[in-house]
Amino acid sequence: MSSTRFFLLLTILLLNWSCAKNISLPEGGKEMETFSPTLVDYQFLQGKAKFVLEEESGKITRGTLQVRAKKDSVLWFSLSPGLGVEAIRGLITTDKIQLNDRLGKESLQLSYEEFEKQYGIDLSIELFQNLLWANVPYSASSEDRLLRVGKKFELTQVRNKVRYFSKIDTRHGKVSEVLSNSLTEESSLLASYPKFQETHSQLFPSESLFKVNLKAPQGTRNFRIYLQWTSVDPQSNTLSFPFRY
Repeated sequence: MSSTRFFLLLTILLLNWSCAKNISLPEGGKEMETFSPTLVDYQFLQGKAKFVLEEESGKITRGTLQVRAKKDSVLWFSLSPGLGVEAIRGLITTDKIQLNDRLGKESLQLSYEEFEKQYGIDLSIELFQNLLWANVPYSASSEDRLLRVGKKFELTQVRNKVRYFSKIDTRHGKVSEVLSNSLTEESSLLASYPKFQETHSQLFPSESLFKVNLKAPQGTRNFRIYLQWTSVDPQSNTLSFPFRY
C-alpha cells in the first residue's frame, strides 16, 4: 500500500479505541432526558487495532494499526499490513498532516488548508478526535437542528461547508452513526459504531465501520474499513511520537 493511497484513508482515521469488558446495553435502561452527549477525558492515549480495508476493486488488505495520542495536540499512528513489518507511519498535529512510507520511500506533508483545496474537506485535530471517540463532531449550538426520535437524538450540523448528521444513543450518550458530506456533494463519509466497551470507567467504541467516497485529484475513490480495537490505555504519563526513521 503506497503512502499516496493510504493518504486517502486519513479521512477515516476517525477511528476509536477500546479494551476491557463489552457493554451490553439493556433496552429498559436509564435514558438521557435532555441532550447531554458523553465525551472521553484523557491526557495521553495509546491503542492497537486490527483492520480490514476493502477497496472498490475488491482488493482486501488486513493488518494492524497502532495509535498514540496527546489530546488536542498530536495523533500518531503506525500501520503494518502483514508479518509485523511497519509500512506507514503518520503524524497529525494542530496544523498539518504528515506521512512516511517506509516501504515505498515516500513522504507526504500537507497543511489543513492544502488538504481542503485538494479534497474539499475541512479537517482539524479536534474533528479527528471527536470522530475517533464517537463524539458529536462539534459542540451543539443554537444554529444546529436537534430532534429526539425514539431512543436517539438526531443532530444536524453544518460547519465549513460540510454537513454532519449524527445519531446519539440516549442510553449512553455516544454517537452510534454519523453521516458527513460536503455541501458540493464531492466527498462523503458514513461511520457507524455498533459496539462499545468500557475501559478506565469510560466508554469507547470497540468496533467501527467506515464507508468513504472521496473525490481526489486522481479521481473518486470508494472504500470501506472495519476496525476492531484490541487494547487501549488512556493515561497521564507522557508518550513519545517518533515520526522519522
